[in-house]
Amino acid sequence: MMFLVLMASVLIAGVTIYQYREQSKEYNRDRLDRKEAQIKESVNLTIRKTSFERITEKLHLIFKEEIFEIAEIQNVNFSIYDLEGQLIIDSHPLLNKTSIVTCLDALVLQKLKTSNNQRYVEEVNHIEKTSNEEKVFRSSYTFIKDLKFRDIGILKLEYVEDTSFEDKELPEFLLRLGLVYIFMFVIAIVLAYFTSKYITRSLKTISDKLNQTDLSIRNPKILIDNPSEEIGRLVDAYNRMIDELEQSAVKLAKSEREQAWREMAKQVAHEIKNPLTPMRLSVQSFERKFNPEDPEIKQKLAEYSKTLIQQIDTMSSIASAFSNFAQMPAQQNETLNVVKIVKLAVDIFNESYIHFIAEEEHIVAKLDRTQLVRVVTNLVKNAMQAVPEVENPRVLVTVASDGDFVKISVADNGVGIADEFKDKVFEPKFTTKTSGMGLGLGMVKNIVETYKGDITLTSQPDKGTVFVVRFPKENK
Repeated sequence: MMFLVLMASVLIAGVTIYQYREQSKEYNRDRLDRKEAQIKESVNLTIRKTSFERITEKLHLIFKEEIFEIAEIQNVNFSIYDLEGQLIIDSHPLLNKTSIVTCLDALVLQKLKTSNNQRYVEEVNHIEKTSNEEKVFRSSYTFIKDLKFRDIGILKLEYVEDTSFEDKELPEFLLRLGLVYIFMFVIAIVLAYFTSKYITRSLKTISDKLNQTDLSIRNPKILIDNPSEEIGRLVDAYNRMIDELEQSAVKLAKSEREQAWREMAKQVAHEIKNPLTPMRLSVQSFERKFNPEDPEIKQKLAEYSKTLIQQIDTMSSIASAFSNFAQMPAQQNETLNVVKIVKLAVDIFNESYIHFIAEEEHIVAKLDRTQLVRVVTNLVKNAMQAVPEVENPRVLVTVASDGDFVKISVADNGVGIADEFKDKVFEPKFTTKTSGMGLGLGMVKNIVETYKGDITLTSQPDKGTVFVVRFPKENK
């Protein structure tokens, strides 16, 4: 809208300037024609009334006094030349005699004689010395005829174009037109602003809803009163997308749950099969070699029982590990001194290379005591399993404040974790050890994220690993 108003103002200003100039040229041409007709009529009247012979040689006598009278009445200066272009007489004042052309140019004479209407107009741009302004001078050349229409002289009429129309009225008109279009431009800005705000109001609502769309929650639909046809189609498309997204989310969640249970079932079956195989072999071997009269029967029975009990304990530990991983920690929101609880968890271990350091005596957070102990013990156990082959093993557990969080660090100087495994250590079933099921760190991350915390690790092969857990502090 603003661009159209601006373009219209420029185009109208251009057309106006062009029209004014054309009108000015037409006005000056008509004025020159009228002046020329009046001068010729006065000259012809003088020719008819004179008592002198009507020939070229007598023109200076015929117009000796009349030329000044005619020039004064018509308010225009003119000159009379013979047919060869030599000046005979002129009406210019004495002050302007220096500007008089005493001999006409041959080109002017040729064009005058070859013209159809025996008339030639010459146009020259000239800068006046007094006003230093560029003026357009027009010189009109026609023949003076006797009573028998024979050429006896050349009449030169000098005319200065009147540019007051273009110099004064045009700037005034453009100024008024500019003020009008400035006013219209301001109105266009205001209308464009409110119109665009009205048009984009619905789009702003749709944009906000799109930014708020979350795949993990149920998204509300867009409701707009009396929308335009295009906005209505966009709203309907968004609402249909929300319905389809909700259905897809339900299907995806169901598929993910089913896939998770399948993976868990496979892992459980795999882990349980491992101790069942030696148990089956032990039973079959005992059945073949059983002899009630064997004097060492009691010793063999004890060894057999010990083997079965070990495998049963292994199965029990497997069941406990899967049970702990599947059990979601319940948020008890118990106000705890994290320093004290972490120290109690570390004190469970009797290894001399495990050390505990706390920068403060009291750091309070709302956590579940049991889950916090599980996090610390799992991290310490992982650190202990990383240092058995180190000459001087060391595990350091620290507790400190980190802004609005309490930070628990567990560092060791063990074998470290390779870079390609760092992104997988928190995944269930992943492990770099020959034993275990890789559920400990997955359970730790599950607990930490439940309490709106985070867990990170830094590690270098053969130098050690540092796990950092952060929990939000309790506000004072």
